[in-house]
Amino acid sequence: MTEQTINSIIEKYRGQPAALIHALTEIQHENHWLPPDVMERVAGALGVSFSQVMQIASFYKTFCLTPRGRHEVHVCTGMTCHLRGAAKLMDKVREFTGLQPGETDADGRFSVERGSCLGSCSIGPELIVDGKHHARMTPDKVEEVLRRYE
Repeated sequence: MTEQTINSIIEKYRGQPAALIHALTEIQHENHWLPPDVMERVAGALGVSFSQVMQIASFYKTFCLTPRGRHEVHVCTGMTCHLRGAAKLMDKVREFTGLQPGETDADGRFSVERGSCLGSCSIGPELIVDGKHHARMTPDKVEEVLRRYE
């Protein structure tokens, strides 16, 4: 994310403390995480304390306080997906990326997460990359899908 983009988002919400979640959401969407210095700038521009910003950013799971990869890979591990082979999907994701759930690779390409239920039980098991659902996944399809995001 460029400084210009960050500044644009911050200026859009300047003086609007009630817009804190909106500002953080936009920054998170563009940058994939919320750096402390950016959160300090948001606090100053919106007229809220840094502790309020941290409270919101650490409360909501949507926000990430550590660097994330450009591509977020989620494997549903809910009951239905589990019964349909989610563990084997996760094994293939680990094999391809070299990452455990909760990790980001050194070059910032991928972050891997598991989700307890991603709400698409009828099309599971599923892999979600950058919000795009890949339905009825098999371990053999994982590498093909992830290569599209390299």
